[in-house]
Amino acid sequence: MTLAYKQFEEAFKLLNGRLALAGAPPYRLVVCGGTALLAMGLATRVTRDVDIVALADNEGVLVDPAPLPEPLVKEADEVQGDLELPDNWLNNGPSSGDGGLFRLGLPPGFAERLSWQSFGENLSVGFISRIDQIHFKLYAAVDQFGGYHADDLHSLNPTDEEILTAVAWTRTHDPSKGYLASLKRFLQEFDYEHLVNRI
Repeated sequence: MTLAYKQFEEAFKLLNGRLALAGAPPYRLVVCGGTALLAMGLATRVTRDVDIVALADNEGVLVDPAPLPEPLVKEADEVQGDLELPDNWLNNGPSSGDGGLFRLGLPPGFAERLSWQSFGENLSVGFISRIDQIHFKLYAAVDQFGGYHADDLHSLNPTDEEILTAVAWTRTHDPSKGYLASLKRFLQEFDYEHLVNRI
């Protein structure tokens, strides 16, 4: 089951209401992936879930989303049933543990580039920026050697310098020779071969 952003907006509003009724604290979710692409007008495709890469505290400081707070998980499960959403529609997959994006380190200036949207007093969502999508999509596309992450990367139409900045960041996550070889192979196969000698 895939969903358009309008359906996620409905889910976010319902989740805000359920959190309020449950007496839960307000939550600020930092969202990447397909939902953020749709929210920011960077893609027209559909997606099946909301990928949480971080949470933010009341001062806007980003915090680890693993594990997700129990009240948030509980009410998200209720929303899933109410709206017949896919299982695990709200998840912290990108930052689910020690090998996740948050613990390995987000791109410099990440928090300042977030675009926040309020869905009520108990829920706000910060959608990541285009440049941060390029970072994440490159890393995921190399890992999966193409797929929809590569398609998303192409749709973002990155400049050479944006690709090279993203390359440098991904190599802080995986400095191995094996990753470098995979990275070069990806660039050669997916229309960025002219950049191989610059990394």
